[in-house]
Amino acid sequence: MKNNYRKLKFSILLQTVLVTALTVFVGGFLLNYVIDGVYNDSFAKGFVDFLTSFHMKEQTAINLYWKLIGNNKTFFMIVGFLLLFALFFYVALTKMTRYLDQVGNGIENIVSESTEPIHLITELKPIEIRLNEIKATLKRQELESVESEKKKNDLVLFLAHDLKTPLTSIVAYLSMLDGNPDMSKEEREKYIRIAFEKSLRLGELINEFFDITRYNLQDIELEPVEINLSMMLEQLADELYGVLQEKCLTCEVEAEENLVVSGDPDKLARVFDNILRNAIAYCHEATKISIGAQMSRGNVEITFTNHGDKIPGDMLQTIFEKFYRVDNSRSSGTGGAGLGLAIAKEIVEMHGGRIRAKSDDNRTQFIVTLPSGDKKEEEQKNEIHTHRRRAFGGRTGHWKNTQRKKGKGDLEQS
Repeated sequence: MKNNYRKLKFSILLQTVLVTALTVFVGGFLLNYVIDGVYNDSFAKGFVDFLTSFHMKEQTAINLYWKLIGNNKTFFMIVGFLLLFALFFYVALTKMTRYLDQVGNGIENIVSESTEPIHLITELKPIEIRLNEIKATLKRQELESVESEKKKNDLVLFLAHDLKTPLTSIVAYLSMLDGNPDMSKEEREKYIRIAFEKSLRLGELINEFFDITRYNLQDIELEPVEINLSMMLEQLADELYGVLQEKCLTCEVEAEENLVVSGDPDKLARVFDNILRNAIAYCHEATKISIGAQMSRGNVEITFTNHGDKIPGDMLQTIFEKFYRVDNSRSSGTGGAGLGLAIAKEIVEMHGGRIRAKSDDNRTQFIVTLPSGDKKEEEQKNEIHTHRRRAFGGRTGHWKNTQRKKGKGDLEQS
């Protein structure tokens, strides 16, 4: 770092040498041609005449002159040279203070948040580089602060949106229980159990919401494990049975066996749940929603298909934006905030995957592509615990018939 200021040190040294040389030159000129030259005798005679004007004897005045001035010529020369040097150095400092002015202008550039880079004179190039680094750092920190605040706000919005998801299921199942007093004991226990699990999930989301507001959490953190995707999709479809019945819908799952991905089960469940609820909201009544999952080019591809109104082609790329709704009629029909697909897209991309949509006059498809996970050893396949304390893993032999239509009588809760 010391060598970085070589030009500055050389410039100051050069100015000091010039001041010294100028002092010697001017001082020597005055000494030789003025003090010891033209005005030498005149100054002595004037000094003596001045003292004799106060009635002092001439010889006494001459002796006083030599005692005070004539014999102390060296002292007065030194004082004179110092005064000249101080005068010239003060003038030189005016130029040196330009360095401080330059630094001050650079600081002002930072404070004023100007978009222009800082430019200083050549001697201050290291300071210019450092000030530009400080400016870039402050700008980056400002952007990071804005981005982190945006992430926190988005996450709060996401959680607020997701609070409605388990609540909707709870209301749906409790409505079924309330509207069917003759329901069998087995079915009643089954629906009560699902409503209870959804209630627990609602409590977890509320706790997560309070954690964010309390500790200012700003990022969604993943807790990846290996997931039996086939079983997860079956289970999610089962859990939405009550919501499907409201529109007389059926859900069919067709997934290859032993599909394993590495990811956060709770977050991926949120993705698939949001896509399914979107499909339910926008499909025609008394139609079928199909869920397919298979390997494709080393990745796992999950396809959700529903029959409903076509989404215009120019809107397919914007439906994953936050708060986006295709049109007002759809918005009024579903009452959502337009966050579900934005949440799904963000979580899928955090897993290294992607999500896209296709739509024509007959159907709409949402396609999620995830990297496939390595299979665990045989003794680890039986159970995979998630953050929700639920197991999505299991022996695939329990799911020999992977293509099943969801009906009121075949709801299975794992």
